[in-house]
Order: sequence, then C-alpha cells, then structure tokens
Amino acid sequence: MNAATGSTSPTHLAPRKVQFDWTDVPLHWIPDQPFASHFLSQLHMMLPIGEFWFCKLFNQALPLVRDPRLAEDVKAFIRQEAVHARSHQGASKHYLGAHGIETQSYIDRVNWLFQEGPLSDEPYGKPLPKWLARQWLIFRLGIIANIEHTTCTVGQYILRNQRWDEVGADETVLDILRWHCAEEVEHRCVAFDLYRHLGGHYATRWVQKLVWIPWFLYVYAKGVDHIVRQDPVFKGRGAGPFSLSFWRQWHRAAKAGFLPGIGWFLKEELRYLKPGYEPVHEADTAEALAYMAHSEGVRAGAAAGGRW
Repeated sequence: MNAATGSTSPTHLAPRKVQFDWTDVPLHWIPDQPFASHFLSQLHMMLPIGEFWFCKLFNQALPLVRDPRLAEDVKAFIRQEAVHARSHQGASKHYLGAHGIETQSYIDRVNWLFQEGPLSDEPYGKPLPKWLARQWLIFRLGIIANIEHTTCTVGQYILRNQRWDEVGADETVLDILRWHCAEEVEHRCVAFDLYRHLGGHYATRWVQKLVWIPWFLYVYAKGVDHIVRQDPVFKGRGAGPFSLSFWRQWHRAAKAGFLPGIGWFLKEELRYLKPGYEPVHEADTAEALAYMAHSEGVRAGAAAGGRW
C-alpha cells in the first residue's frame, strides 16, 4: 500500500491483556533515586488521560478510513491504548495510592484540557460547524501522531536502558513501563498513517510540534511536582516547571543514566519534522516483540485470559 494512502505498519498488531502485582512495590522504586522514581511514576497519572482521549478520537476517525488494513490497525491501536490506560490507572491506585500519594486532583485538572478545554471536541463549550469539526479532528490526530513519535523514541530508550537493572530497580515497575513501551514501538506507524490518510499536511506538523513540546513539558513537570510535594523526603519542596530544581534534578538523573536527557529529548522530537519522516524507520519491532515474549505482566495476562 502506498505510504500516502494506507498502513505502513510492519506487522499486524496484537492487543494483549496484562496483569501486574503492586504488592510491596516501594515508592522510590529506583533505589536512592526519589526524583527519578517520581519522574517516571508520573506516567501512571498522565498516560491514562491521553490514552482514553486517543481512543475517543480514533473511534471518531474510524468511519473515515478507506483502507482496510489501516482500519484494522486503528481498531487494534484503540484496544492496546485502552489496556495501557487501565493498567496505569491500576498503578496509580494500587501503587501510588498505597503510599499515600493523592492523584485525583492532578488527573482532574489535566483531564479538563481534553474533555472541556482547548483540546476537546467543543473547545470551552463552543460547538464547531461540521466542516471545521472535521479539520479540528484531523489537527488533533496530528498532535497524537506527534505524541506517538515521542512514545516510540522514549519507548526504545526504556527498552534498552539497563541502568535501572544495574541498581536493582523494582521489576514490576520496569515491566509495566517496558511492556507499554514495546507496544508503543509495535504500533508506532498507526497515528501518523491515520493523520496522513485523512489529509494531514506536512506544514501543519510544525504547528502541532510547537503546541506539543511546551505543553508536554509544562504538564509533565506539574505532575512530577504533584508527587514530589507529597513525598516526605523532599520536605514539601516543589519541583515544578518554573523551578530550577526540576531542571537541575532532571539533568543530574539523566547524567547518571536514570532518565533520558533534555537535549536528547529535544533532538528526538525535531527528527519528526524531517520532510521524509516515516515512523516505520524508527525503533525496532523485533526487539519490542522479543521483550513482550518474556514480560511477566503479559504472561500473567495470558494465563488469566490471553489476548483480546
């Protein structure tokens, strides 16, 4: 199928059921690295909000898809993202919640952006005419394609980084992150294929990137700050987006190999803007599938009910 009209995914996607046991997982799941632990644990709060939004928009777009293989990809993508969202919701409740970390106030604030605010179907409660509603849907699908590039590149980093294993990081947290990242690598083409299939333009990708990068960094830092302020180790000191503490601690943790670096992140983001960008050339599907073949969470899910 021509890359401009249909699916470029190298494999057929396989939605999977998973199970994770959060019993006895420490709050600082990376030993002696409270900031790095919270930096990644923020994902349990933030990801379900975005992933349910992805599912909503992909369901809206599905009737517009004319390529059968791409339609299959979109349906599988929705199922994978729904499992991701529910799994991280479980981590938020049974892991962060078990350590006394309140998450709902942050979740409610960010969720408003997607359900009622600037990224909703009717921004700030203002209905859109039919012709504009379709263009607004395509524009937001382009934002999702941007996000999926991020999750693919970060996913490859998480799959390959052995620094956490070297210091004895908690295996359950590593497994949920790596399983999720493996599926992000597996379905890395779908959002971009869908955006392009529905007429998304190259020039608009620049606008979407300018929206995505600052918004993501701000909202992500607010989530890290939300957890940090509740951890007695930090004695109430924050680490929000306008705090030098956030950027300094991120830099130190990245230098020690526990997080991807700021410069690395920006470099990876800008590669999406190359005119010849194709997500199929990013990351390694075989590596992702190899991880999922021995993931404890995937095995537990298969034992409890297998695939969808």
